[in-house]
Amino acid sequence: MNPTTVPQETALLRRYRHRIHRVPRNLVIQPTGFCNLDCTYCYLPDRDAKAPMPTAVAEAVARSAGELVGESVGGHSRKPLGLIWHAGEPLALGRRRFTELLRPFEELRREGLLEHAVQTNATLLNDEWCDLLTGYGFRVGVSVDGPADLTARRIDRKGRPAFDRIMKGIERLRRHGVPFSLIAVVSRETITHPDRLLDFLAALRPVSIGLNIEESEGVNTERHPPTREQAVEFWRKVLAWSRRQPGGTAPVRELERLGRYLRMSRAQRPDRTHLSRADPLPTIAKNGDVFLLSPELAGVTAPAYNDFRAGNVLEQSIGAILGQAHRLTYVGEFLTGLEECESTCEFFDYCRGSQAGNRYFEHQTFAVAETDYCRVTEQAPVLALAATVREEQGT
Repeated sequence: MNPTTVPQETALLRRYRHRIHRVPRNLVIQPTGFCNLDCTYCYLPDRDAKAPMPTAVAEAVARSAGELVGESVGGHSRKPLGLIWHAGEPLALGRRRFTELLRPFEELRREGLLEHAVQTNATLLNDEWCDLLTGYGFRVGVSVDGPADLTARRIDRKGRPAFDRIMKGIERLRRHGVPFSLIAVVSRETITHPDRLLDFLAALRPVSIGLNIEESEGVNTERHPPTREQAVEFWRKVLAWSRRQPGGTAPVRELERLGRYLRMSRAQRPDRTHLSRADPLPTIAKNGDVFLLSPELAGVTAPAYNDFRAGNVLEQSIGAILGQAHRLTYVGEFLTGLEECESTCEFFDYCRGSQAGNRYFEHQTFAVAETDYCRVTEQAPVLALAATVREEQGT
């Protein structure tokens, strides 16, 4: 390295470590891009590609995971590293191939250093899959957008509704005693039905409910997501619904996050900055390529950013890739965006700068502050809570 670049390198690294966790909390594994469904709002660019992740890639990820869990932060023991199986439909791999990919991680899992999670459309679930998920201690997330009419955009490759198959999969999870969370995509068409949506989701008895307001990302760029005004009204009704529920009702993920923030603010916790650093969230594609900050960047063609490729786990460990992350153009832009957020946005203390991928998909750069995602998913719940408080206080 040229000696004149040393101060610049040091400054980049300092900016990165101020904003991004040194050791990730989660790894996202994309074992296949293929999905057996063809949802109309899907963002994945290669969901037709059936080639699975080779076992050698899983073995390389496991070696990196072992190095990562061996580190500690601030002298404290770490929570188990989350291994999130995501993108496409992971269960489309079949149980035999999926088990082969799980095997390299088993020692870490048995030692309590790693835990698995999977996001699935549930249509392929059967008794054998439930036994596998239970045996490996999976946390399970199921994607369903509400009753049949609100889930109408979840269709298979022949254009047939997937709702009945999703419900059968959920019933199998319940029959086997497998806890699961639910995630619903909320679009312009469904955002006006929060009570009916939440009543339906809560009746399925999940451990939690996540509400993802539709975003412009990946190849889903033609549709128009809901406006902030629509989102504020939606979250106001979600708050009202939540307050009417008896104890034991599944919590809404976004309201839980807002509650944690309020409790942390009142407690004025000294370690708050450390807790609010962004997870670098390494995402490993089936060929071993590693992408940072946002799983949605994987597979996207963007020559100016080297297609967001940070490295390949077959060539470098994830730790080594993260050690050079501050040099990546898109990571540097993201840091600039976060700095802009902090200096200009009144919501920064709550959301800490929000998502990287949405910046790119909405603006073709990461060096921006506000996005539509910010307005409908981060700002709107806060505004809805403020409006509710004002209404109750008569001000």
